[in-house]
Amino acid sequence: MAGWSSNSNYALLGALRSAAQMISYEVSIGLILISVLLCVGSLNLTEIVMAQKYIWFIIPQFPAFLMFYISALAETNRPPFDLPEAEAELVSGYNVEYSAMSFALFFLAEYSNIILMSFFISIVFLGGWLPIFILDYIIPTSFHFALKVFFIVFSFIWVRATLPRYRFDQLMILGWKCLLPMSIGWLILTSSVLIFFDLLPN
Repeated sequence: MAGWSSNSNYALLGALRSAAQMISYEVSIGLILISVLLCVGSLNLTEIVMAQKYIWFIIPQFPAFLMFYISALAETNRPPFDLPEAEAELVSGYNVEYSAMSFALFFLAEYSNIILMSFFISIVFLGGWLPIFILDYIIPTSFHFALKVFFIVFSFIWVRATLPRYRFDQLMILGWKCLLPMSIGWLILTSSVLIFFDLLPN
């Protein structure tokens, strides 16, 4: 909507890129989440965290974590997947015609999305508010949760400063030809292992 309402071809092209990117990587995120939810048997976030009491899902589901992390980078338009705002190509994409508070709100939404994804990664793969070490129950659980979220946010910023930007065709190939088949394969593998060893939750 922002790119279309600007009445600018550059902004419209940036908005189309953003929509294509979001659709491409949301499919992978959904399939990865299903593979984790199969291990828990519930959509309740508290139960997802408590299922990681003995081992965090980042260890048995490490390939799923990597795929989810890459998809989260693309979903939040972070480098190297910041194609909708690629300054070198699109003059900042969908937000090119905006300034002042409107421009600030775009960036506020982007960074809020990064923090939200960091919370979600912490809950689904890093044990949420469970302590980092077994003897750390003295420290409040909110501290452990905040530390994990801070680490994920830091890694998002770290990737921005490290990796070069993809081309848009490479972005689409990574989403549809790499992450989507791998996430489907991991979902099939996870469900097969759970059924074979009779580990499906009640």
